[in-house]
Parts: sequence; C-alpha cells; structure tokens
Amino acid sequence: MAEFDVDLFVIGAGSGGVRAARIAAGYGAKVMIAEEFRVGGTCVIRGCVPKKLYAYASRFADDFEDAAGYGWTIPQKPIFDWRSLVEAKEREITRLSGIYRANLERAGVLVEETRATIEDANTIRLSEGGRLIRARTILVATGATPMLEPDIPGLQFAISSNEIFDLERLPKSILIIGGGYIAVEFASLLARLGVQVTMCMRADNILRGFDEDMRTGLRDALTHCGVTFHFSTLPTRIEKGLNGKRAFFSNGTEGLYDEVLLATGRKPHTKGLGLGKAGVALDESGAIKVDEYSQSSVPSIYAVGDVTNRLNLTPVAIREGHAFADTVFGNKPVIVSHKKVPTAVFTTPEIGTVGLSELAARQSHDIVDIYQTSFRPMKAVLSGRTEKTIMKIVVDGKTDSVLGVHILGHEAGEMAQLLGIAVHMGAKKADFDATMAVHPTAAEELVTLRTRSARHSR
Repeated sequence: MAEFDVDLFVIGAGSGGVRAARIAAGYGAKVMIAEEFRVGGTCVIRGCVPKKLYAYASRFADDFEDAAGYGWTIPQKPIFDWRSLVEAKEREITRLSGIYRANLERAGVLVEETRATIEDANTIRLSEGGRLIRARTILVATGATPMLEPDIPGLQFAISSNEIFDLERLPKSILIIGGGYIAVEFASLLARLGVQVTMCMRADNILRGFDEDMRTGLRDALTHCGVTFHFSTLPTRIEKGLNGKRAFFSNGTEGLYDEVLLATGRKPHTKGLGLGKAGVALDESGAIKVDEYSQSSVPSIYAVGDVTNRLNLTPVAIREGHAFADTVFGNKPVIVSHKKVPTAVFTTPEIGTVGLSELAARQSHDIVDIYQTSFRPMKAVLSGRTEKTIMKIVVDGKTDSVLGVHILGHEAGEMAQLLGIAVHMGAKKADFDATMAVHPTAAEELVTLRTRSARHSR
C-alpha cells in the first residue's frame, strides 16, 4: 500500500489554488483539490469579476446623460432593473466556475466539492463521509473572509460583501462602514445606480496606503456623485425596525438606512482548518507564516494567496501558486516579488497605480521629484461633465528612476497594467520623455509631462 494517496492536496479552489493544482499536475503529480463553496474562489464568485460587472452597469447612468452632448436624444428616462443584473451576473460566474472546473479535470486534478481540514502534516479529512486523504504535500489556498467589525450590538443586521451581490432588491439607501477599496468600489457603483450612499470610517480619509492626491481626488469625485462621508466616525450600535436599520454613531448622530454594509476589510480564512493541530505557525492576524517559497513552519505544508496576508491581490495569488508548483514539483525554485505590483481600484473614476506613493518615496529616498498634472478628459468637453483626470509620476531625483505612477481617471486600471511593465523593468523618467505620444489620448500626458511640479529632499 502506498504511503500517500496523492502527491499534492490543495485546500481551496480559488485563483491561487487552481493555478497551483494545474501546474503541479502538469509536472506529473497526482493532485486532489477541495472546495467547500464554488470552484473559482472569491475573485470569480463574489469578488473581482461580479464587482466589475456591476461597476460597468453603474456607468451607463453617466453614459446616458453624456449622450446628449454628442447629439443623441434618449426618448425616455432609462429604467434600471436590479434583478436582471443579478441574474446576468449569476450566469456569467456560473460559466466561469464551470471553466475553472473543466480546466482542473482536463489537467487530471481530482476535484472534491466539500470542506477539507488538516489532521496532521500529511493528512486531510474530507467533511463529506469523513474520508482521510494522505498527501505528500499540502497547499492551503483558502483566501480571506470579510472582517465583521466593529463588534457592536446589532452587528447581525449588517451584510458583508459576500451577500451584497445577491440582494433581492436594490436598497434606496445604504450605510457603508469602512474606507478601503471594497468600501469605495461599492459606494461608487451603488451611488450611480441611484442608491443614497453614506460612508463612515475610523480614518480621516479613504484608501489608506494609496497616494494622497489619488485619495483626495477620488473622495471629491464620490462626493460629487452624491456619497456622504462621516470621517473619524463609527457606529456604536445598529437596530432593525419596520422601516429599515438605524445606526447610532460615535459622534452622537444617527441615521436610518435600508441596508448596512460592513466593508472594514478581510482577514485570512484559517479558522477551523486544523492548522494548530498540525503545528503550523500563524501571525497575529491569523495568517499562515511562510518563507519566500511559500513554505510554512511545517515542511510539508505550504500556503499561497490572501491566507498568507502578503499582498492580497488575485494576480499575486496566481503567481504564488504557479511559483509553488514550479518550485516543489518542477524542480525550478521561483521566488515571487511583491514589489512594483500594479493594481487598480474600480470606482468611477478608476485609480490605477504601480510603485511607491509620494509619501513612501519621500520616506525612503533622499531626493524625490514629482511630475503631476490634472486635466479635463476629452470626453467631458462636449458632455459638460466636470470630472478631472489626475496623473502623477514619482521619480528618484538622484538616479532619474521612476519609483511610482498614479492615475485617477477613465481606464486608469488599463494604463496601470502597461505602466507596470515599464516600472518593473526600471524605466527612467528620460525613457518616458523619449517615448512618442499617442494623440489624442489621456495616456499621452504620461510621456509629455516634462515640467517638474515639486522636489523633496530629506
């Protein structure tokens, strides 16, 4: 009888786990993967994909208004149907989940749709039937789960980002607790769908950790589209009545809302997995501690993605999963760099960013040059919209290396992806200047921005 049933057992069939399983199987490993919810994970089922579909839906409100400036006449006021959007979203994520599963099966991976927990360094227990699986290597890729905070009376009356995609009806009003990217993305799309949005948060501004000008610019844009902010304020209790949910705030005020959304962040999904039983070390947030090769304190157990709380982005989880499989089963040790990673916030307008913010650059470099511009995008000229695009290039004043690029505006996420290549390769400001512009585009500002806005020395 063989000592192990499989070479690799993956807990969690999200983006990172699926990629690791497929690549490991490609190297000839016998692989089994377990998923207790739906194959595809947070990104596909209740994260990135449905969120952006909803963001697209919300932007039609602006498009209908803008059309008049370009000679179009809309015969009557457009009517939005929330249930039609929810059903269309469900069809798409079901299709994608099916593709993920088919790709796993095509690679020869055995898929178990049940909860899996760790018994010891090499043993997995499947909830369905209590079956035990012996694995030479275990990979934990369970991602993260909404953080249900602040812990206040009536918290059970609030919903998280897991539930908001499938509400029976679109609320007329909503309180969003939190100021991170999940909070602002939902605030942006719901406001454009006609919801009265109020945001409250512990901080004095949204999007902690992002460049300050992007934070301020987006805050102003959200305010312009009707979002109300309560900074340095949190609810102290929530009560549910016949007319909605009443929130009482730390500043002594109160408000009545159809829904209350908790968007105070996500935490590693490690509770109840049996990690302590196996001796796997966790940090103070509950994340699995791993080395540069994603190996935990137990040699046979690895972890990738949000469950490690390194850099919680879907493409990072995918890269980590691929690197794990290359390292462990392909005999090609790969270390994933978590620096200079491009990312986007899919609000309207979007934020696209890569590299250091101005503040981070000033804290780590002796001389920092800033090249910044703000302008009205071309589309807004005829529509009459007052929106602004903001672009900022952060440069090392000694070496001319581009340390970071930050954009607030239409298609900023698309620009960030391409900028990520240049910044990753170590482009200098002179390389930007030597690149021919594509006219007329917003992105051309990045290569025609020659006048320094500021220089900071420490």
